[in-house]
Amino acid sequence: MWKVTDTMRCFRKRSMFPFLGFLITFLLFFNLYMDDGFVLEAEKRPAGEALTQPVASERFVHASADPSNSSGSINVSYRYLAGTPLPRKKYLTIGLSSVKRKKGNYLLETIKSIFDQSSYEELKELVVVVHLADFDLAWCQNLVQEITRKFAHHVIAGRLLVIQAPEEHYPSLDGLKRNYDDPEDRVRFRSKQNVDYAFLLNFCTNLSHFYVMLEDDVRCARNFLTALKKVIASREGSYWVMLEFSKLGYIGKLYHSRDLPRLAHFLLMFYQEMPCDWLLIHFRGLLAQKDVIRFKPSLFQHMGYYSSYKGAENKLKDDDFEEDSADVPDNPPASVYTNINVFEGYDAARAYSAVDEYFWGKPPCTGDFFLVIFDKSAKIRRIKVVTGTEERRSDVLLHGALEVGRRAVDTKQGRQCSSYITLGEFRGGSVEVDGVDRKVGFDVECVRVVVTAGQKEWLIIRTVGLWTAQPASQF
Repeated sequence: MWKVTDTMRCFRKRSMFPFLGFLITFLLFFNLYMDDGFVLEAEKRPAGEALTQPVASERFVHASADPSNSSGSINVSYRYLAGTPLPRKKYLTIGLSSVKRKKGNYLLETIKSIFDQSSYEELKELVVVVHLADFDLAWCQNLVQEITRKFAHHVIAGRLLVIQAPEEHYPSLDGLKRNYDDPEDRVRFRSKQNVDYAFLLNFCTNLSHFYVMLEDDVRCARNFLTALKKVIASREGSYWVMLEFSKLGYIGKLYHSRDLPRLAHFLLMFYQEMPCDWLLIHFRGLLAQKDVIRFKPSLFQHMGYYSSYKGAENKLKDDDFEEDSADVPDNPPASVYTNINVFEGYDAARAYSAVDEYFWGKPPCTGDFFLVIFDKSAKIRRIKVVTGTEERRSDVLLHGALEVGRRAVDTKQGRQCSSYITLGEFRGGSVEVDGVDRKVGFDVECVRVVVTAGQKEWLIIRTVGLWTAQPASQF
C-alpha cells in the first residue's frame, strides 16, 4: 500500500512540471496580448501567421481611384513579409527603407535601438515599418528570418511590420536624367531610393497620427518618443509641415501622417531629378513652410560606416546628438523681454524657443536683464541657461546671475515680479540649477538673467531651458 501511494505521489509531481510550464507560457502570451490591446479574434489566424507571410502573398492596399489626385494614395500592392497592421491608430510610425549593402548591414542594430530606447508605455504608441527595397528575394527572405527571430515579441504585438513593394510597380530606372554630372549608377541609385521612400510613405499613411523617417543605420536617443511628443505639443496651434530632429540627410524628419500621400506623389513625380533630402526642402517650401524648424539636441545619430551606395565610406555624424537628449525642456507659455540692444532680428523670444535659434545682443551693461514671465505660475524643478555658440565662443555672459521671482505686477518699465531670489551665478557662460522647487518653496512667475558686470563682447543667449515638476505623463 505504501509503495503504491509513493508511486502515485511521484507521478503527480512529475506530471505537474509540464503542466506548470504550459500554464506559465500561456499566461505570458495572454499578458502580452492584453497589455498591447491585441487579441487575434477578428481574423482567427494560425499561431505563426503573424510572424511571417509567404513572399508570394500580396494584399492590395491604398487604392486611388484618381491617379491625378496628389492627396490620394498610390495604386500599389505590397508583400507582407512579417507582421500585419493593427486596426487601432498609433501615435507615431517610424519608417525605414533598406537595401542590400556591399559592406556592413546596420538594420538589425537600428531596429534594436528603436525598441531598446523606448519605455514600455512608449512602445504602445509606436509602430515600426521596414521596407525591404531590394529585388534580391533570397536576401530578403534571410533578413526577414533574422528579424522575426530577434524581434518576435514586437512582430506578434503588431508594432513591427516588414513589407516589400514588388519590382513591377517601379518606374523605369534606365535612361534617367544625368543632373549634376552624377555618374549613371549614382543617378539610378538615388532615383530608386526616391521611389523606395515613396512606396514606404504610401503604405504608412493610415497607421498613426505622425510619421518620422529614419535611415537603416541610425541610433536613437533614450525616450525619443516622449521628447517628440513634448515638441509636438509645444507647436500646437502653429503651422508646420516638417520638424527636424537631426541635421543629417533623411534622418529624423517628422510629418503629419495626413501629408504622406502628397509627399509620396511628390517623390514619384520628381524621382529622377535630385536626391530625396533635396526634394524634401522643395516639398516643405511648396506647402508654405519657408524656414527649417530643427530642434536640439538631436534625437537620432548616424552610426553606419559604409554607405548603401557601393559600400563607400560615410563617416557623417551629428554633433548635436545626445544619448540622453530626450529630457527636453518643458518651457511653459511665457512672454520674454530684455533691455539689451537686440542685433537685427535675433530677438529675445528665440532663446526660449525649442527651435535651433538664439538671442543676440550688443555688449550688455551692469544691471541689464533678460526676463521670462509665465502666463501662469509654475512649479519649476530645473533651469538651464547657455550662452555663446560653437561659432562665436566669445559672445558669452562673463558675469551674471540667475534669479526666480513671484508676484508679477505691471510697472512703467513693463511687467515685472516684485521679489526675486538668486539661484546661482554663471560659470563659463552657463548656469544650471536643479531642485528649484525645493530651494524656493513657491510657484515661480518670473525667471531672470541679470548682468552683474558690463562687458565689451556681444552676448548670445543660446537656450533658456525650464523643466516643470509636473509628471511627464501629462505630455
